[in-house]
Amino acid sequence: MTMAHDPSRRRLLQGAGALGLAAAFGPLQAADSGGTPVVATRSGRIRGTTAHGVHAFKGVPYGADTSARRFLPALRERPWDGVREALDYGPSAPQYRADGPISEDCLYLNVWTPGLDDGGRRPVLFYIHGGGFDTGSGSDPLYDGTALCTRGEVVVVTVNHRLNAFGHLFLGRWDEAYASSGNVGLLDLVQALEWVREHAARFGGDPGNVTVFGQSGGGAKIATMMAMPAAKGLFHRAWTMSGQQVTAAGPRAASQRAALYLDALGLAPDRLQPLRSLPVEALLEATRVADPSRIEDNRLYFGPVMDGGSLPRHPFWPDAPAQSAQIPMVIGNTHDETRAFLGGDEANWALSWDELPARLEREQYVDIAPAVVIAEYRRLYPDYTPSEVFFAATTAGRSWRGAVEELEARARQGAPTWGYQLDWASPEDPRRGAFHTLDIPLAFATIDQPGSPTGEGPAARRMAERMSDALLAFARTGDPNHTGIPRWEQYSLADRETMVFDDPPHLEDDPRGAERRLYQRAPFVQRGTM
Repeated sequence: MTMAHDPSRRRLLQGAGALGLAAAFGPLQAADSGGTPVVATRSGRIRGTTAHGVHAFKGVPYGADTSARRFLPALRERPWDGVREALDYGPSAPQYRADGPISEDCLYLNVWTPGLDDGGRRPVLFYIHGGGFDTGSGSDPLYDGTALCTRGEVVVVTVNHRLNAFGHLFLGRWDEAYASSGNVGLLDLVQALEWVREHAARFGGDPGNVTVFGQSGGGAKIATMMAMPAAKGLFHRAWTMSGQQVTAAGPRAASQRAALYLDALGLAPDRLQPLRSLPVEALLEATRVADPSRIEDNRLYFGPVMDGGSLPRHPFWPDAPAQSAQIPMVIGNTHDETRAFLGGDEANWALSWDELPARLEREQYVDIAPAVVIAEYRRLYPDYTPSEVFFAATTAGRSWRGAVEELEARARQGAPTWGYQLDWASPEDPRRGAFHTLDIPLAFATIDQPGSPTGEGPAARRMAERMSDALLAFARTGDPNHTGIPRWEQYSLADRETMVFDDPPHLEDDPRGAERRLYQRAPFVQRGTM
């Protein structure tokens, strides 16, 4: 058992206050002779930067190089001597589409804070990046925590962790040593949250008030951790944006994918040892094997696995997990999700009624006859073009369904839950409407950062104020209400109250209810489950 998961150590740290942490880590040393901030962590001192009244520490290790622990839970980071520079982001996990360097030595996090060891007990906002379980990192400029720190007096943390086969290749069927290999990417996040709990006070934060928030795959990871015993007690609020995880892969389905993956590498299940030394490039290339599911875009799906240990149940089926029933949760989506990832094909913007059925059958995921879907959309929205029907139906059929399932499960449980829908469309790209990822710079208030699709006009600023203030209010109190929006009621099965973020925002009961009922004719099955 590693120190990061030692129960006795966990109990000791839970009982330790700021004085105990100071004794464990040594004196803080708030600044060096040059005035730059220096913080003592459990493994050594780190030096960051200060700008606009916010201290930033980037590329802070929370775990050891995983190359020696492929497909196994990570060890704690190794101690270092002297002062380690924490000025640049750490490498991303191995993946194909990365903007910077990748490495198996990828367990790094980044911290922004207005204060250091000042007893501030600020809420901690822990962001988990999207990219499914396949790509992404915590170093996108849109995730910069400076604006949230200055706007709301909070501590912001972003994180890298293992992805794709490195984080979710399930080998437990053939070797008990790899019993948790299907979820080590999520166990990395657990380890990062343990690091945050140990160090929050050092960075002016409250270890007893941690909000996890994430978009797309980040939201799915949060939903999964809500059912993971190892994550219990490590976060106290949850905010998900266009990312849900209702069911996970079962061990049979995960083993089937693992067998295909091993075959692509020329290995048999009884020859797992070579996996430890194969080049990263070979391990990534093998993920390009066609998935047995028709919806996985011609490559293997890797995601959470209901392995009976690290994840003993499906995240939100048949009900919401009891261990998270007391955690306040916000579940949101955007009105035009699929315009982000299906809008890149210009043909989808110029569909004819004759072309629509085949295109819809391939992309809606839910197995309902396209003719039935098209007829209902033409009845509901007689002015829609074939392309408008396509984007609306694919959003309802594959991107929105998980949010509805989780909202309903939480409502049945009586858990404190709020739902939202982003309807506001960026003036910079109105054709795409409220597309997938648009809420990221609005929640972070980073509309002026490189890559923001919102523009910096008055309308974008109003939306960023409303959404980021809701997030900050939620982090402070467990309730997203604030003076800049109408009263936001909790989601109920009777009324399905939903905050529609538009200009102006408004509370609406069961928005797009007819579309919801149409797609609930078929059972929902999360991608990768079978």
